[in-house]
Amino acid sequence: MAHDNEFTLMKERRFLPFFITQFLGAFNDNVFKNALIILIAFQVAATDSARANLLINLCSGLFVLPFFLFSATAGQLSDKYEKSRYIRWVKALEIGIMCGAAAGFLLNSVALLLAMLFMMGFHSTLFGPVKYSILPQHLKPQELVGGNAWIEMGTNMAILLGTMLGGILIAWRNGPLWVSVAVILIAVCGFLSSLTIPQAPPAAPNLKINWNPVTETWRILQLTRQNFTVFQSVLGISWFWFLGSVYLAQLPNFTKLTLGGSEHVVTLLLTLFAVGIGIGSLLCERLSGRMVEIGLVPFGSIGLTVFGIDLFFATPSSPVPSSALLDVGAFLMQPGSWRVLLDIVLIGIFGGIYIVPLYALVQQRSEPTQLSRVIAGNNILNAIFMVAAALIAVVMLHQGLTIPQLLLVMAIFNAAVAIYIFTLVPEFLMRFMVWILVNVVYRLRTEGLDRIPEQGPALVVCNHVSLMDALVVSGCCRRPIRFVMDYQIFKNPLLNFVFRTAGAIPIASARENPEILQRAYQRVADYLRDGEVVGIFPEGRLTPDGEIGPFKSGIERILKQTPVPVVPMALRGLWGSFFSRRYGKAMSGFPRRFWSRIELVVGEAILPEQATSAVLREQVVAMRGDWR
Repeated sequence: MAHDNEFTLMKERRFLPFFITQFLGAFNDNVFKNALIILIAFQVAATDSARANLLINLCSGLFVLPFFLFSATAGQLSDKYEKSRYIRWVKALEIGIMCGAAAGFLLNSVALLLAMLFMMGFHSTLFGPVKYSILPQHLKPQELVGGNAWIEMGTNMAILLGTMLGGILIAWRNGPLWVSVAVILIAVCGFLSSLTIPQAPPAAPNLKINWNPVTETWRILQLTRQNFTVFQSVLGISWFWFLGSVYLAQLPNFTKLTLGGSEHVVTLLLTLFAVGIGIGSLLCERLSGRMVEIGLVPFGSIGLTVFGIDLFFATPSSPVPSSALLDVGAFLMQPGSWRVLLDIVLIGIFGGIYIVPLYALVQQRSEPTQLSRVIAGNNILNAIFMVAAALIAVVMLHQGLTIPQLLLVMAIFNAAVAIYIFTLVPEFLMRFMVWILVNVVYRLRTEGLDRIPEQGPALVVCNHVSLMDALVVSGCCRRPIRFVMDYQIFKNPLLNFVFRTAGAIPIASARENPEILQRAYQRVADYLRDGEVVGIFPEGRLTPDGEIGPFKSGIERILKQTPVPVVPMALRGLWGSFFSRRYGKAMSGFPRRFWSRIELVVGEAILPEQATSAVLREQVVAMRGDWR
């Protein structure tokens, strides 16, 4: 059964063991990596600071390098083999790697530790594709947003907590021993949790593995580009990692040099950033109504830009002397400190709102037999963007930009990239406009949305109360609905962009324009033959009195040409709104209602041979009841 909310997923065997497994993997990565960096910083730097700086930068490179070399292979393996068994292989490898890391710590061998860091990057590369491709196999479509929200929240909290624990353990007496015990224990726990992950059948069991990383990387990148919307979503995800890596890399020096905060203030800001991403991720399901709502992507992007810019204006105008670094209490007493904290939290929240729908969209729109390889292509591009972010940040800082100015430039870049992506894929912007209109103008309740077929063609019919009807229905449904609508409404300057982007079909009567009428019926037939959902308002016009008028015979004509199931719907509460004809012409005068309560009720699908105009009208009238 579908879960009641995103928290119920954490009680389900089909999700919880996998969540724990991926959390412990990310947690262990960062315990080991940060302990190694601190060990180098304090032990090697004591005798050779130049070599220490080289080794610290080498750590980041060694961890990322496997994503370039082995992501293509990992994507193939994840598609070819049963996923729960594949995960157990990867987690068993982690135990071996961590035993090698323990030997490196106990022998004080930096070379061995660096080799094991590379191997942990290899482990993360192998796990990356299955991390997201297994979710659609264990979760229902309406659970994808909640599942991805938990994964994003868990990953960010694991990174934060692992970084903190690695630093704490290595600083203790006999620190290398404590770290050795911890990383092996965490790896073993990760393997044990993987034993209870339910089976997930291989997506492409007959796939022939290409072991050449160069040719297969190129092939997978080409595969990722095949679906335009998926590829733009992947670019959006990569841009998030570009932006996020800049923020995370600059926060320590931003805190010390600009805010005058100590390392405890750095920890506070990193914690707030990670918590913000977790909150934003979990908010996605509530904001989207448990469906993949890509309209949240522009919303998240706007928030990233607005609060990124505000962070620049919230910082002190002159750097604080590093000789008097502030602890957390003293920092919180400084003027403007709470504004900085709020900006950091909100950047995290809007980052979570931005990234979760993109991952869910990639999972939903990709071919199931290729999903792991598409995720592998995403991981390759993510790594490229993160390396580019580091290089660009170094160049900009070298050219004289301060850290606050660099963060301001990143926020402005984010706005430019968002405009570019939303221009290429107007579906993002269209869904954002629909989401804003439906969720700001109305309080919407739905019933029976699961009665709309998840796959295959269908015809939905609904009463026609206002100019917003098509937007309300589209905003509620997970599948795109191609609405047939009066060509005069289609040309409405305020809503035409949304209608065009949604693939709406303008129609006219035979008396007004027979050519438009004929084209409309042909487009309806084409959409249905392609397995899409078409929506019609059989009354043929907005109701002038709030009552449901006669349903016209166009339904029979459509079903005669293309027999498909028909799903009746009823809108309640829109009569009397600014977009209805209760007070004369729609959208005339002043709005009389704001955030009013409305409902969409969906009935059981009716077979095409039983779906006459009279039967469908009777169904819609019964579902609507007396509430107009």
